[in-house]
Amino acid sequence: MGDVLQFPSQQAQGLAYLDRQLRELLTAKGADEQLVDYAARQLTRMYAQLSASEQYSFTVDLPAQLSAQERDNLYRQINTGLEGMRKENHALLVGMLAQLVLAQVRLFQHERPQ
Repeated sequence: MGDVLQFPSQQAQGLAYLDRQLRELLTAKGADEQLVDYAARQLTRMYAQLSASEQYSFTVDLPAQLSAQERDNLYRQINTGLEGMRKENHALLVGMLAQLVLAQVRLFQHERPQ
């Protein structure tokens, strides 16, 4: 079987989830449409930057005497380790991103004409 393609991408699914949650939270708190839209734009912009920063790429030069099985095992171990670190960092950064968006929303709310 070949590769499986997901539609929409995990990035799009994650962003849609965050957008929906933010809109529901702000609406429940009594935010008007202008404030909700501002927050959603900020979230979208910052989440796109976060996602772009997670596109890791590097190479490892392996000794020529490694067997195909040893090479494949090493490849899997590196990928597993990197994915674990990416998930931990992603969770931390999403939390920080949420705090930043909410701080920007508060600032926007105080600076706009009433």
